Amino acid sequence: MTYLLLYASQQSSTLTNLIIWVLLGAVIVLQVILIIWQQKQGRQLQGELAELDKIQKHNIEYEFVLKTMRLSTWHIKTDTREIVFDTDFRDKSGTYIPAMGKELVAAMPENDRQRVMKSLDDLSAGLIEEAHEEYQIFLPGSKTPYWSESYAAVAERDADGKPTRIVGTSARIDERKAMESALVEARNRAEESDRLKTAFLANMSHEIRTPLNAIIGFTSVLPDVADPAERQQLLDLIHENTQKLLRIIDDVVNISKIEAGKEEMVMTEFDLPQIITAMADEYRPKCRPGVELLTNYASDMQLVTTDLNRFTEVVKHLLSNATKFTDHGQVTIGFDAPQDGRIRIKVSDTGKGIAKEHLEQIFERFFKVDEFIPGAGLGLSICRVMAYSMGGSVTVQSQLGEGSTFTFEIPIA
Repeated sequence: MTYLLLYASQQSSTLTNLIIWVLLGAVIVLQVILIIWQQKQGRQLQGELAELDKIQKHNIEYEFVLKTMRLSTWHIKTDTREIVFDTDFRDKSGTYIPAMGKELVAAMPENDRQRVMKSLDDLSAGLIEEAHEEYQIFLPGSKTPYWSESYAAVAERDADGKPTRIVGTSARIDERKAMESALVEARNRAEESDRLKTAFLANMSHEIRTPLNAIIGFTSVLPDVADPAERQQLLDLIHENTQKLLRIIDDVVNISKIEAGKEEMVMTEFDLPQIITAMADEYRPKCRPGVELLTNYASDMQLVTTDLNRFTEVVKHLLSNATKFTDHGQVTIGFDAPQDGRIRIKVSDTGKGIAKEHLEQIFERFFKVDEFIPGAGLGLSICRVMAYSMGGSVTVQSQLGEGSTFTFEIPIA
C-alpha cells in the first residue's frame, strides 16, 4: 500500500514538473513570438515614419517648386462649378489672394470668359479629360489685366464615371506674352525691312538708270553733232542728269550714314533769321513765274544751337519741294516764337496740296504723289530722318488744291 502511494506521489510530481516545463516552454514561445511581432511592428513603424518623412520632404519640395515657379493650385467642385484655390504663389510675397469661384471667371474679358467657361463645363461634364487655356484677367481694383495660363484635368470620378474632382494649376505669363509680342513685332519689322530693302533696290535701280541712260545716250551722240548750239544743249542735258544722279547717290548715302549712326552731330550756334534769309535768297530765283518767296520771322534775331549742316539740308529740301509744286501764289518760310525750349520753322505754299491718305506716305522712301514731277522721292524721307537725329520732327498739314504747310520743329539748344 505504501509502495502504491509512493509510486502515485512520484507520478504526480513528474506530471507537475511536466506541466511546469510545458508552461515554461509556452511562455518562452510566446515571448519569442512577441519579440518577433514587436520587431515586425517596429520595422513597420519605422517604414511608416520613413514614408511620413518622405511625404513631408515631398511636400516641402512641392511647395518649393510651386514658389519657384510661382504657380497656384486649385480644384473645382463639379456640383457647384466653384473654383477653390489650395495654394497660390503667383505673387512674389506669397500673399496674393485671388477672386474665388464665379468671381474669378467674371474678372476675365468677355472673349476669354466664354472660352474658359466652355472648357470648365466640358471638364465638369466629363466630355474632355484635360484643358489648357491662356487668358487675361483683372485684379480687384485694377484696370490693367494680366495674362494667366492654366492647366486642368479630371482627378476623380464616381461609380458612373462622372467627374467629382477637377484639379489644376495657374501661372502668370505676363513676361512671356511681352516677349512673344516683342518677337512678333521684331518679325514684322524684319519682314517690313525686307520689303523696304526690295523696294529700295528696285527704286534705286530705276532712279539711277534713268539719268544714267540719259548721260550715256547724249554722250554717245555728242561726237556726231556739229552744230555748236545743239552740242551745248546736249552738254547741258548731260550736266543736268549728272547732277541728278549725284543728288540721288548723296541722298542715299546721307540716309544710310544717319541711320547707321556713323555721322556725328556737330553742334553750332547760329542766327536763325540770317540762315533762313540766305536760303530764301538762294531758292527765290527757282520759283516759277508769278510765284513769290516770302519770309516771316517772329523776331529779328533768334540764336539756335544744333547741327547746321543737317538743319540747312532739311530746310532746303522743304523749300525745294515748295517751289517745285507751286505754280501760282506764294511760298512762305519763317519761324514762330520758341516754346518750351523748342522752335518751329514753317514752310508754306499755295500749291497743289496733298490728299489726306498720302500725308504719311510722302515721308516714305521713293514715294511720289506725282510721278511726272522730277525727283527720286527721297527728300522728305531724308528730312524726317535728319529731324529725328536732331531731336526734332517734321510734320505736314495740307488740303488738296489749297497748298501745304510743313513744320520743322527742333530744340533751340
